[in-house]
Amino acid sequence: MRRWAALLAALALALAWAAPLGAWLAPFPAHMLSHMTLVAVAAPLLVLAFPAQFDRLHVPALAGAVAEFLIVWGWHLPALHGAARLQTSWHLAEQALFLLGGLAVWAGALRAHEPLAGAGALLLTSMHMTFLGALLVLSNADLYAAFCGTPPDLFGQRLGGLLMLGIGTPIYLLAGLWLTGLSLRERAA
Repeated sequence: MRRWAALLAALALALAWAAPLGAWLAPFPAHMLSHMTLVAVAAPLLVLAFPAQFDRLHVPALAGAVAEFLIVWGWHLPALHGAARLQTSWHLAEQALFLLGGLAVWAGALRAHEPLAGAGALLLTSMHMTFLGALLVLSNADLYAAFCGTPPDLFGQRLGGLLMLGIGTPIYLLAGLWLTGLSLRERAA
């Protein structure tokens, strides 16, 4: 299982960092697909592939969720998002922090000694991802165009929000529910 998780994580990282997402999608949805691939796909696979390394970090589940929340919401502030879209150094910093934030929440949740704490962290993450995705979808204005120097693309922003909702929300929710089930089974035993 660990080998498969490592292989799939490598493929997810290649998709996020090497695939020509900008050729396939408008700029904002491409950016969002990269984010979601890092935090919701590559990060949990890396934690599953290398459990001993993440056990040594002792990331508290709630601390990992808070760190990831601050990273995700911080980089979705229009000025920071614009900087990441326009300057390579900011983009690299953003991508590295997204992966680190994803690793923090998943290491805290999946390696928690109490599965219910991990479930709580993932369910909180699912809720904030859902809220941010909904804000992007329901907004009547392009929140980023002025900061990115691009014409408004409300459709692109909404598609990016739908990617967040369609990828992040179910992954975090299902993993949180799975950990809740583990906790209930442990208590019943």
